[in-house]
Amino acid sequence: MTRCRLCGSAALASVVDLGATPPCESFLAADRLDLPEPAYPLHLRVCTDCWLAQIPPLITPEETFKEYAYFSSFSTSWVEHARVFVADAVERAGLGPDAFVVEVASNDGYLLKHVVDRGIRCLGIEPSVNVGAAARDAGVPTLTEFLSPETGAAVRAEHGPADLVVANNVYAHIPDVVGFTQGLRALVADDGWVSIEVQHLLTLIEENQYDTIYHEHFQYYTVASAIRALASGGLTLVDVELLPTHGGSIRLWARPSEVAGEPTARVAEVLDREKAAGLQELSGYAEFSARVAKVRRDLLRFLIDAAEHGKTVVGYGAPGKGNTLLNHCGIRPDLLAYTVDRNPYKHGKFTPGTRIPILAPEQIAADRPDYVLVLPWNLRAELVEQLSFVHEWGGRLVFPIPELSVVEVER
Repeated sequence: MTRCRLCGSAALASVVDLGATPPCESFLAADRLDLPEPAYPLHLRVCTDCWLAQIPPLITPEETFKEYAYFSSFSTSWVEHARVFVADAVERAGLGPDAFVVEVASNDGYLLKHVVDRGIRCLGIEPSVNVGAAARDAGVPTLTEFLSPETGAAVRAEHGPADLVVANNVYAHIPDVVGFTQGLRALVADDGWVSIEVQHLLTLIEENQYDTIYHEHFQYYTVASAIRALASGGLTLVDVELLPTHGGSIRLWARPSEVAGEPTARVAEVLDREKAAGLQELSGYAEFSARVAKVRRDLLRFLIDAAEHGKTVVGYGAPGKGNTLLNHCGIRPDLLAYTVDRNPYKHGKFTPGTRIPILAPEQIAADRPDYVLVLPWNLRAELVEQLSFVHEWGGRLVFPIPELSVVEVER
């Protein structure tokens, strides 16, 4: 990568180099285990002109998202998060019975089903054929397409402008930031609202969340860099919320620049926090690589010690972030016998690169392991409750991020 994808600058500085890994959602079927598996460099850099953190676009969204392994509805807390968001957004945007809501990257309809339940007209734009089909089966109108300026204009021409456009956990997933943002502007009404949720680079750096760096996340935003990205498509940030989701996210509320007005005080407050953390100068990134290396050493030391003492360790979850962690640490089935996942789509498959079997969750109770390594650490509160049954045989949970933590659970 020689130039910033947002501003075109050649001033890119290294933040952390995680080596080369396979794409994090390319789970392997058993009949592919003896075939070659491509791996791509995973090197995060930051532009010292616009301060957008980014990795090279070595894979295309088409390679990742036409057939996708992630179904949002399998996370109970995430569905509830969406329900609360819809209730708040209806009030903020003043959505009445004649309103129109569009969600980009609408997945399996986990969010728009709450819009449907309110009797509000809506449309999902979802590129993955399999999860889009699940959304339609659930009664959520869904277009199988990637968002571009042309797609946005076509949807607007057919359905009318959207009073609210939602883009949750997708703004990091597109290499063409400017074109995608122009697509959002094409969708939204001239007096409408755009809501974007995306992981906050501030918490990624502060909390060692390096496993959220993977190939389908092309860039990592601060509010400062998001303001510049939004402006590239004719949108202006008017408010921001700090959210606990995904270890720390920002919800960006934007409007067409012509009607945006002055931003709320919260925008200035978060910008001040980012500046105080040094994220608009290289000093803010200087120690991150060393802290990442410590996470790796601590987790490997724990797993090796457990193996040498005859303790069994299995995983819980097979999220994309888990595959960054497993590959960076070089963890194989000798240290992690298997992992489990609630999503049946992944059962019987193997994690990319590390070839760890993925089984159904019931396997944990059947095998009664000594430790369960929780890979979706961002769902800690939800999973501590779900996995409380490991207390029955004295099992413990292990969280690798932001630092190694071994937890005794109670029913």
